[in-house]
Amino acid sequence: MPRLDGKIAVVTGAGSGIGETTSKLFVREGATVVLVARREETLRRVKSEIETDGGKAVYISADISTVGGCEKTIKYTIDTFGRIDVLVNNAGIADLHMPTVRTDDELWNKVVGINLNGVFYLCRAALKHMEKQHAGNIVNVSSIGAFGLSGAAYSSTKAAVIALTKNIAVQYAGKGIRCNSTLPGPVPTALNTPEAMQHFDSEMREIVGRHLDMTLPESEQIDQANAILFFACDESKAITGQYLAIDNGLTL
Repeated sequence: MPRLDGKIAVVTGAGSGIGETTSKLFVREGATVVLVARREETLRRVKSEIETDGGKAVYISADISTVGGCEKTIKYTIDTFGRIDVLVNNAGIADLHMPTVRTDDELWNKVVGINLNGVFYLCRAALKHMEKQHAGNIVNVSSIGAFGLSGAAYSSTKAAVIALTKNIAVQYAGKGIRCNSTLPGPVPTALNTPEAMQHFDSEMREIVGRHLDMTLPESEQIDQANAILFFACDESKAITGQYLAIDNGLTL
C-alpha cells in the first residue's frame, strides 16, 4: 500500500525545488497534494505534470509571510477536502550569507517573514483542525544553516524553526499529532545556483566554508523529499520533535 494512501497534504514552496519534488513523491505515495506558492504559473505547471502522471493535486497562490495568506491556505484545504493530514512547511528564501553587521532591517524582516513567521502562521492554522481530528503530521524544513552556517537572518530563522518544531511536539506528544524537521544541506536548487551565489557575501561564504568539508557531494532534491516522506508517513509514527540533517555528512 502507498505510504500516504488517501492523505491530504499541504506543501509550501511547491512550485520548484524540494517542494516540487516532495509534492510529486507524495502523490506517487497516494496523497492528494495542495500545492502552495506565490507564482501561479509554476503551480499550474506542477499540477499539470502531476495530473499527466495520473495523480491528484490542487493549488492555491498565497503569500505565506502573512497571516491572511496562511489562513487562506488552510481554509481552502478544509473547505475542499474536509481535513488536513500532513503539512510540509518548505517555502523559504536565502539571505545571501549576510553577516550580522551587514544585515539591514529590510533583509532581516523579509527572511523572518517567510522562513519563520510563515511556518508559525501555517502551523497555528493547521493545528486547530488537527486537534479536532485528533491526528495530523507537520514536517518543517529547516536547514544546516540552523547551526550558524549561513547568514545571520537565515541561520536565526532556521534555528527558530527547530525550536518551534520541538515546542509543537512537546504540546501534542501522545495526542496523535507529530511534528519533526528536516535540515537540508546544499541542494541544487534556484537558491544556490552559481549565478545566485555570486551575490552572496564573499567574506561570510569563506568563513562558513572553513567549518565544512566542501569536497563532499551535494544531496539531491529527491534525498530531501525522501526524508520528508519518512517523517510524514507511519514508518516514523513513534518519532516526534526530532530533526534530521540530510547533508552527506557535511556537518559531522
